[in-house]
Amino acid sequence: MPISSRKPADLSRLVPQAVHVPHHFRCPISLDLMRDPVTVATGQTYDRSSIESWFGTGNSTCPVTNSTLRDFSLTPNHNLRRLIQDWCVSHRSLGVERIPTPKQPADPASVSVLLSQAPSSAPALRALRALARESDKNRATMSARGAQRVLVEILFRGARESALEALALLACLPGMGEPECASVVESPQRLALLSELLNGHDSLDVRVDAAALLEMVSSGARSAEQRALIGSTDGVFEGLVAVLKDPSLRCPRSLKAAVKALFSLCLVKQNRARAARAGAAEAVVERVADLERGDAERALATLELLLRARAHIEGARAARTLVKAMMKVSGRATEHATGALLSMCAASESAQEEAVAAGVVTQLLLVVQSDCTGRAKRKAQALLKLLRRAWPDNDSFANSDDFAPTGLEE
Repeated sequence: MPISSRKPADLSRLVPQAVHVPHHFRCPISLDLMRDPVTVATGQTYDRSSIESWFGTGNSTCPVTNSTLRDFSLTPNHNLRRLIQDWCVSHRSLGVERIPTPKQPADPASVSVLLSQAPSSAPALRALRALARESDKNRATMSARGAQRVLVEILFRGARESALEALALLACLPGMGEPECASVVESPQRLALLSELLNGHDSLDVRVDAAALLEMVSSGARSAEQRALIGSTDGVFEGLVAVLKDPSLRCPRSLKAAVKALFSLCLVKQNRARAARAGAAEAVVERVADLERGDAERALATLELLLRARAHIEGARAARTLVKAMMKVSGRATEHATGALLSMCAASESAQEEAVAAGVVTQLLLVVQSDCTGRAKRKAQALLKLLRRAWPDNDSFANSDDFAPTGLEE
């Protein structure tokens, strides 16, 4: 839609509707009150988030003038921002809140200088870490300047204080490239050091950072053989399980790091028996209820993989947890929870009794009749068939062919 034809935005969340907002305080794209005004090469000013979204969708023109831009740099308009803040203060009695001064994105040249100083300067590492905490944009800028390559070398070759700073910074960056991952995976000494930090460090933050880095390395590994090397390192699965089970670690970040690492490693078949021996299945069951949606899906997928590998879990509690998760998280969670129950019940008649006692039959019938994925329905049908054979005396269930499985996958 051309900018000139857009209707004014609803500013009720920023200022009361009765307050007139000066036209030049509004962003030409969103028509909202600007919080962080920036100027493009044509001299037009926009709110930073709006113009970055404009460029991010592939546009290369100035929205107001329609001129093609070759320079996409954004210059903060401090004068206009101060005028907007003063206007907000002067209208405070009318319910207008003052817009805070935004933190400016990290300057790429300054980031490059700090990275060049980082191998020999702990203050430079701390400055980089402070910038990384401020925004995704700063973290992306660091990645674009090769931060991961520099930090990996500091972690494994630097002094202890600098190494831990590098680890913390690596853990909050958006992944690592294949060369950096390979430099860790192909070095038994580096994998052993990560395992040592994961298992033996006094700081819980360091252990969580080590778990996050292991997940990055595993996800960035170019082959299943490399992931198997990570999993075969002494103490890796024991350390991840310990992080997951630690009662003091209930924040989303700590649980996410352990769950993502377990899931990534268990995608490789050779790692599943090792994870099972370390008690990963029991740890995942204990934490499912504490996890956010995406992490719960990964946890249930991990549990399904482990149960296929004959992992042992305490039946009654696991059955209750899985039945509860079947219809309360998401479609993907339903599929994995059903698959995990199918593996558990196929291996044990007592597990079948515990699942039925937990109300699994009702949930399975709901799955079959819902709009869940085809795989979820096929797993539900297979489990219904298994349970029907186990309880032949239950006329209302065992003698019904309404949900007999057809065309099941092996």
